[in-house]
Amino acid sequence: MEYDNYKPHRAKKPMTEQQALLKLTTLCTQSEHCSQEMLDKMKKWELPEDAIARNMEFLIQKKFVDDERFARFFINDKIKYNKWGRRKVEQALWLKHISREISDPIFAEIEDELYMETLLPLMRNKYKTIKAKNDYERSMKLIRFALGRGFSMDIIRKCIDKMGVEDVEF
Repeated sequence: MEYDNYKPHRAKKPMTEQQALLKLTTLCTQSEHCSQEMLDKMKKWELPEDAIARNMEFLIQKKFVDDERFARFFINDKIKYNKWGRRKVEQALWLKHISREISDPIFAEIEDELYMETLLPLMRNKYKTIKAKNDYERSMKLIRFALGRGFSMDIIRKCIDKMGVEDVEF
C-alpha cells in the first residue's frame, strides 16, 4: 500500500474574536437565533470569556440577537408548522434557556382556537388509523397521541367534543 496521497491533519487555528463576530452576525442575518445558541457556538469555538461577553454585548445591542423576538417566531413556527402544543413548545424553549418571563406573555396572546385548528385535523387523521380492541383503548390512544404532541387536556377535550366522538371517556 502506498500513502502518497496522505496528508496529515492540521490543527485548526483558533478563531479570533473578530472572526467569530463576523460569523455570528452573518448567521443572525440569515435566520433568527437566541442568545444561548450564540453562547454555545462561541464556547465551541473556544473563545475566551471576555471575548464572548463583548461579542454577546454587541449582538444584543445591535439587535442581531433578541430572545423575545426569537421566542415569538419560535412559538408561532412550532404551533403552526410543526403542529406542536403549548407544553412541547415550552419544553423546547426551556432547553434554549428562554425564560418564562419572556415566553408566557407570548403564549397568553394565543387563543385556544389556534391550538384547536392545529390539533383537530391531527386527531381526525389519527382516529382513522388507530387499531384498538375496544372503544376505550381507542380513546386512550387518541388522548395519549395529543398529549405527546404537547396539547393540554382542556384543548384535547374541546377537540374531541368537536369531533363528535361519543365513546371517549376521561
